[in-house]
Amino acid sequence: MTVSEPGSDNAAPSGAADDNARSFAQLSFRRERPGYNPLYGRFVGITKVLLPTIATAIIALVVLWPELNEQENRFRLGPMRIERSDAENLRMVNARFTGIDSGKRPYTITADSADQANANATDIALDAPKADIELSNGAWVALTSAAGSFNRDRQILELSGGVNLFHDSGYEFKTESAIIDLSAGDATGIEPVAGQGPFGQLKAEGFHIYNRGERVLFTGKSRLTLTPKSSDGS
Repeated sequence: MTVSEPGSDNAAPSGAADDNARSFAQLSFRRERPGYNPLYGRFVGITKVLLPTIATAIIALVVLWPELNEQENRFRLGPMRIERSDAENLRMVNARFTGIDSGKRPYTITADSADQANANATDIALDAPKADIELSNGAWVALTSAAGSFNRDRQILELSGGVNLFHDSGYEFKTESAIIDLSAGDATGIEPVAGQGPFGQLKAEGFHIYNRGERVLFTGKSRLTLTPKSSDGS
């Protein structure tokens, strides 16, 4: 049996063994750590920003969804068909006109809507007009009707479709049509009129009102039923 002693030629040199160990370690390191991919790094960066954003949007949607659903049930917009005549004419919703008469007394005309053929037209068609007029003595009269027209230049208001006249002292008159000259303060009706108030009841075939109520004339066959006052003056 041959025994090799330390330092003999059969033993591997210590320097060669160290080099082999280092080479094996470097090879293992290269295998465990792959090369860097720029596309993969960009994907990771985008994912870090995108995922929190999506999560935040989902949370906000969950919180706001009941409110959005309630608003949708409360108010909804839909397509509206516009007629050619509406596009050609001038139309105002909740129209309001104000002016003064020859005596510097104010009047106001309101309507659900007002239609004008063009910008130069003086006649304006009114839907559900209402006129508030101050009389000579400071009292007020309100007139309402289903339809009417207003001439801006002449300040003539024509009412039709059932006219109601209310006086602030308690008088009320009804007729089918009436023409009011807002500048002069005159009004005319040629159809049957019926009225009532503190004085009693009145029926006539027409009426004329002059100078904002200073003189009232009932025409045709007229009938007045007076309401007697009680002893206490009421």
